[in-house]
Amino acid sequence: MPAVQGAPRFDRVVRQWSDLAERRLKHYTELYRSGRWQLYYTQEQFRLRMQDVIRAVKIWRELAERHRLEQPAVRDDALRPAA
Repeated sequence: MPAVQGAPRFDRVVRQWSDLAERRLKHYTELYRSGRWQLYYTQEQFRLRMQDVIRAVKIWRELAERHRLEQPAVRDDALRPAA
């Protein structure tokens, strides 16, 4: 049962990295909207960074969704009191 024991930890890790990727996307989106990106990057550099950020968000969203779908659903009627 190691897979079952590691599932909550994996879920937490995926959630944390997914949240970080989302925050990073939000930050780069704000840089773009405000025009501040021009202070730090050339147009080509920023385009490449933004592609990387978007790719990371897609990967973490996919991992989170795949993990969520792989988890067996816990049914309330299957649970019984211990005593």
